[in-house]
Amino acid sequence: MPTGITTRRARRTIAAAASLLAVLTTLSGLGAPSASAAPKCNDIEIVFARGTDEAPGLGVVGKALVDALRPMVKGQSIGTYAVKYPASWDFLQVAAGANDASRRVQTIAATCPDSKIVLGGYSQGAAIMDVVTTSPIAALGYTAPLPAAVVPHVAAVAVFGNPSARLGQPLTILSPDFGARTADLCNTNDPVCSLGKDFDAHVRYPQSGLVNLAAQWIARHVQPRTPLRGDS
Repeated sequence: MPTGITTRRARRTIAAAASLLAVLTTLSGLGAPSASAAPKCNDIEIVFARGTDEAPGLGVVGKALVDALRPMVKGQSIGTYAVKYPASWDFLQVAAGANDASRRVQTIAATCPDSKIVLGGYSQGAAIMDVVTTSPIAALGYTAPLPAAVVPHVAAVAVFGNPSARLGQPLTILSPDFGARTADLCNTNDPVCSLGKDFDAHVRYPQSGLVNLAAQWIARHVQPRTPLRGDS
């Protein structure tokens, strides 16, 4: 890619990240879930939000994460859910994604209480998970905050290229409930989550090794409980 195009795209990405941070700041300062089909009960359920401009689905980073995790949790079944939201440059739609993600988590917790839920997101999708894990009440279009009883059902969180990290507020710090269970990963010089200026770093998470690191983090948090001697 020519240097001029890369620079313009990097500047647009940084400006977009700043706009997204403004939305997050308001939302995180702050409904009942809608009905949906009961999911199949898997040992692990991954709820992942793709990044801006990616086609509907898990996205490149989400798919890479699932592929990396499978061999690490052999014997455990994995279900996946791609968060439904536009993934456009209209960052007010982060609330729509947060509603969808939260409702899915609540549905899994209610219908498959033994499933270990994993939350994940990349770029704008990471911002969605920021809202879900830091906003305990409804505000600005976010109408489905997680009830406190659902929080223990989330075993781990992994986010990549998180805009809030650019201001020194990674999810590990922002969320008192989920921080200790969270891997907030920023590729070196990624302008969305750091003060770096390498736009290519923002689109190379699978190649950076950070996806594998996140998979290892998740694997440690979803291991089956080893029964204590005397347990029935």
